[in-house]
Amino acid sequence: MNYSIVLDDTLKKLDGRKKLLLHACCAPCSSYVIEYLTNYFDITILYYNPNIDTSEEFNHRLTELERFVKEFKPKGKVEVLSLGYNSQDYLEVVKGLEQEKEGGKRCLICYKLRLEKAAIYAKEHGFDYFTTTLTISPLKNSQVINQIGALLEEKYHINYLYSDFKKKEGYKRSIVLSHEYNLYRQDYCGCKFSKKRLKVN
Repeated sequence: MNYSIVLDDTLKKLDGRKKLLLHACCAPCSSYVIEYLTNYFDITILYYNPNIDTSEEFNHRLTELERFVKEFKPKGKVEVLSLGYNSQDYLEVVKGLEQEKEGGKRCLICYKLRLEKAAIYAKEHGFDYFTTTLTISPLKNSQVINQIGALLEEKYHINYLYSDFKKKEGYKRSIVLSHEYNLYRQDYCGCKFSKKRLKVN
């Protein structure tokens, strides 16, 4: 499934500006997505990432995200909402999967944890759509992420905005924006398991 085309079709059919809850992992991944989607939506960025290994790293990424939004001055309304740092949310759901390879079952559970929180929040607070910036990463499986989104859409009766933001050179654009705004670009996804493997390699 080409989810970039699916996104284009959805945007063409929108009747006026809609409210979007955008789960975001960091400023660099959010940069292009905000630039693109602010043409169609009023955006609330949900910063919910209990997978991040330390509170210091969590807060560093949050501060950079808030700074980017402030300095970028998007066309439409964009605000950042953090649900705070609670690593136990993540550690509990991945218990027993510590040795899984990157991109394996542990990662899929992590995607679902964060997207489900976004789906629930979007439903409870009257958003028209929810989605995530995760599909911009070339290291993440957009097919799987969108499949999770589809399941949550059905479960919570809230529209999921299908995407593959890395397409149309979205990932390259995020790198350009990261350099332009001097954004902190972390070299691991956030969890201690990916960080450990990075040191080993």
